[in-house]
Amino acid sequence: MRLGMRCHDVVHTNLEDLSESIQNKNFKTVQLALRKINTGFNANKAHITPGMAKHIRDIFAKHDISIGILGCYVNIAHPDNDELKVLLDRFKEHIRFARDFGCSLVGTETGALNKEYVYGPENNTEEAFLRTLNSVRILVEEAEKFGVIVAIEGVANHIINTPERMKMVLNNIPSNNLQVIFDPTNYMTVENYKDQDEMMKKNFELFGDRIVAIHAKDFICEDNEIKLVPIGKGLLNYELLLSLIKENNPYIEVFLESTKPEHVDESVDYITKIYNSVK
Repeated sequence: MRLGMRCHDVVHTNLEDLSESIQNKNFKTVQLALRKINTGFNANKAHITPGMAKHIRDIFAKHDISIGILGCYVNIAHPDNDELKVLLDRFKEHIRFARDFGCSLVGTETGALNKEYVYGPENNTEEAFLRTLNSVRILVEEAEKFGVIVAIEGVANHIINTPERMKMVLNNIPSNNLQVIFDPTNYMTVENYKDQDEMMKKNFELFGDRIVAIHAKDFICEDNEIKLVPIGKGLLNYELLLSLIKENNPYIEVFLESTKPEHVDESVDYITKIYNSVK
């Protein structure tokens, strides 16, 4: 297991500051979303170039940090065709230059069939599934040209919201350039959180060989809703998750997500202690 963080969870003013802060916590890998960090340039307007990518890669490398995931989280099921094309083109740009960042994974969630990118009953329709499937197929075809992996992440409120639906996507696009980011907390709802063990096992049974990264956070169920809490302070069965990782995916990169600076050390200690104790 290699522990990392999302860059935009770290308080920083520039890339040097960011990489130093991450190094000080002894993380060796990061998930980088250009539009969510302070880069020293306007990432919302700037086009990615090999020079830009290598500049960012080299700053992290100076601090012994690699970029494990290049995050480009866009709504790949956006209902407006023109806007969808803009979003897919942005993702394709990340694919083309991922290797210049020293990274092989470009990650996204799987979208919602509305402009607001929120839960709606339409997300469970065949139309929504096929729209996401078509977008993933387009992105994977691009990734195959550049030797890069598209890594998709299931979420209960989005279109690919169960292990079974994720398996359907993988079956429909039989390419090794399509893999999975697994975040067990993402699947939790008020209705199913008590069945989390079955859900976790199902993910590894159906496509454990396609899971290439883990997102780690924790949750409670309060006031009839799922709420995030610091790792180790909630209900997620980390003993089961880490034993499944240890058995099936040794040395996988596990990225702390939505972890506030004051909780980082305790979260790392909690995960590491359990990982070292499970068989």
